[in-house]
Amino acid sequence: MSTPHFQGNSGFISLFDHLLQLPSVSSGNISLDQSNLPVINLLAEVFEQLGFTCEIIRLEENPDKANLIATYGKGPGGLVLSGHTDTVPFDAQLWQNNPLKLTEKENRFYGLGSTDMKGFFAVVYAALEPLLKQSSDFRQPLIILATADEESSMDGARALARMGRPKARYAVIGEPTSLQPINMHKSVMMETIRIQGKSGHSSNPALGNNALEAMHEVIAELLKFRRHLQAEHQNPHFAVDVPTMNLGAIHGGDNPNRICGHCKLEFDLRLLPGMANDSIRDAIQAMISPLAEKYHTEIKLESLFPGVEAFENPHSELVKVAEKLSGYKAVTAAFGTEAPFLQELGMDTIVLGPGSIDMAHQPDEYMEASQVKPAIELIQALIRKYCF
Repeated sequence: MSTPHFQGNSGFISLFDHLLQLPSVSSGNISLDQSNLPVINLLAEVFEQLGFTCEIIRLEENPDKANLIATYGKGPGGLVLSGHTDTVPFDAQLWQNNPLKLTEKENRFYGLGSTDMKGFFAVVYAALEPLLKQSSDFRQPLIILATADEESSMDGARALARMGRPKARYAVIGEPTSLQPINMHKSVMMETIRIQGKSGHSSNPALGNNALEAMHEVIAELLKFRRHLQAEHQNPHFAVDVPTMNLGAIHGGDNPNRICGHCKLEFDLRLLPGMANDSIRDAIQAMISPLAEKYHTEIKLESLFPGVEAFENPHSELVKVAEKLSGYKAVTAAFGTEAPFLQELGMDTIVLGPGSIDMAHQPDEYMEASQVKPAIELIQALIRKYCF
């Protein structure tokens, strides 16, 4: 696909459409996983046209994935506008519109990633193009950050955190928040417990070691632990004001007349700010170790992915500025973002972007057209505040 020179309102539409036409699914399922390089390359060309210096950084563990750091201006400080370039998997048969094409109707922009979150880059472009014509003399740098694999592993953001880049004073992650600032969200953990028993004929239990029976007690301990966590930890700022644990999937055995030789449980936890993922893992490990001894079997706790820590930034300057500019008080979110990684780099960070999270990961995902102009104006105001 050739890259046109985007300009004006038609440039916004054209870029939006081009981004949606480039599939960039990230998934733990290798058969569904795709490279994000076409999206990264397109964004690099677009921002280079606007005068940015662009650096494409491929992930060491997966060279088919990359981050983009596009910088305008020099010096310390400045502002990062950040978004991820990947989408979740999709089933085209469930869509009434083409998921890989921009469809404008009913005052909505339909397409996979329209709100989560390729549309954010089109909005950023639409904010920048006229702004740079008015003034190209930035007092502090502006950095556009585009990351890989947010929807699966967050390996793009993890790689940046290891590199210690980018460096700026402020960061806005443009996840869909309906233009309401987010200053806190829960952590995300996805874990698995595997129990290796011994199969045998069901007519004589002594011939084997039933992994499913051991898992029954593991589950009972997990539910007890959940009750303990929820009794000890509450945060009234969240709609669900306690940490959660969801037992999501269980697999074990192969026949009713055979002793279950192996059982696997997958579950997730969402912890409140102030609760550390590793501490909870250690507590679960300490809880299941005696059960392994009791049942004379191997019980392993493993992480399905490294997890994302909770995010908290309640009283910062950026939060106050975003509240004033948007007209909304900052709120919390139940979903995880890359905010903890940017905060780890020392940046005053918030989550704020156009579109509704309710539309994310849904067939016929869309962004309301009414969100676009306010988002453009909000981004321009942030750039004037922190870069001019």
